[in-house]
Amino acid sequence: MTAEQHDGEREVKDKDRLRSRSVAGDQAEPTAKLVPVEGSGLSGPFIRRPVMTVLLTLSVIVAGLATYGKLAVNDLPAVDYPVIQVSCSYPGADPTTMANNIATPLEKQFLQIPGLDIITSNSTQSNTQFTLQFVLSKSITDAATDVQAAIQRATGKLPLDLPSPPTFTKTNPNDQAVYLLGLMSDTLTDWDLYKYASTVVAQRINILPGVSQVNIYGVQGAIRIKADPSALAARGLTMDDLASGIKSGTVYSGAGQFDGAHRTFVLQPHGQIDKAEGYRDLIVARNPNGLPVYLRDVADVRQSVQDERISRFFWMRGFNPPGSVVVLAVSRQAGANAVEVANSVKALFPELRASLPGSIKFTPVFDRSQTIVNSADEVKWTLDHRVRAGGVGHLRVSRPRYRHANSRRGIADVVAAHRGRDVHAQFFHQQSHPNGADASHRFPGR
Repeated sequence: MTAEQHDGEREVKDKDRLRSRSVAGDQAEPTAKLVPVEGSGLSGPFIRRPVMTVLLTLSVIVAGLATYGKLAVNDLPAVDYPVIQVSCSYPGADPTTMANNIATPLEKQFLQIPGLDIITSNSTQSNTQFTLQFVLSKSITDAATDVQAAIQRATGKLPLDLPSPPTFTKTNPNDQAVYLLGLMSDTLTDWDLYKYASTVVAQRINILPGVSQVNIYGVQGAIRIKADPSALAARGLTMDDLASGIKSGTVYSGAGQFDGAHRTFVLQPHGQIDKAEGYRDLIVARNPNGLPVYLRDVADVRQSVQDERISRFFWMRGFNPPGSVVVLAVSRQAGANAVEVANSVKALFPELRASLPGSIKFTPVFDRSQTIVNSADEVKWTLDHRVRAGGVGHLRVSRPRYRHANSRRGIADVVAAHRGRDVHAQFFHQQSHPNGADASHRFPGR
């Protein structure tokens, strides 16, 4: 073998060795690629069908925008709780008399109502209060009907001289006042201010749409008669004689009429007295010799309030304590918008000021609608920022910039790009080895 042939064979072996090394190097070099995996479970159909997911999301957004303006703006849900309060007043009766003559007959009838869960009674001076709580399955309308029937059955067992039959009201957290309005005056008396509040302000607010009732918290005027026992005994009179004389002198009764040839005159006696001076001149009895006994001779008559035992004090920042004050509580109807009710009351202020004396001042004491508005604004702000933040996040995830699949740094960038995002997809890093086996490393999206 010549030297030239030997050199040729050596070059061929060197080329084969280099080729085998290059092939082995190519086989040893890892190849990496990202393969999306179809989701499973609840998120699977949404991942496999992105068009359907987009259309469904848009339909939900459109439906929400269409019904957003029809949502009720209230702080509590519209739920009728089956709770009823019953009250009865018997002036002059002590708590024992109220418990025996008023509370006991009513309780016996209330206990026969089906669905009654808890009954609570409280008897005080001249007043008795009941709280009837029914099971949640009982309708508040049916409960009110049963309570009214029970009161009617117990009417025959109540005192005959009861001023008025027992009354009942539905108790509901939604019935809390949405607006408290204060009327203050330094010149008017408490009963005069109460009269303006009940006859002018409350009646005007009651006709507003969405208003159910207006409760008046103040001092109602009354004429108080305090008898003198010694003066009655000196004239041979008793307390019953005095009460009968007052009733007969202040009752409305027909006095008849005068019929003439061309005219007829109807007699209208002054049966109802509204001033203390009129009661002082009232004849309640006559002496054995026929002389009249006036009310001022046996009692002290003065203009006062219904309950002298109530002590009140009103203080508000920015106002000096007024001489007299009345607070009106405005409650909304079931299902009415509390914010609209409060705004309608505030819009009525100029009209009310024009119809009242200048000595009466208006001041808002409490506006529950303001807390509702603030809470709604907080929800709007949260939803707006949440939608904006979510939209930016989805834009960033939908168009990531991947590096080369064979670069380990590119894989790290892909994982970092999806970390912290709301992505329900998983990626597998497939790596080929010289022996033909595949090793998979999962990089779950977070």
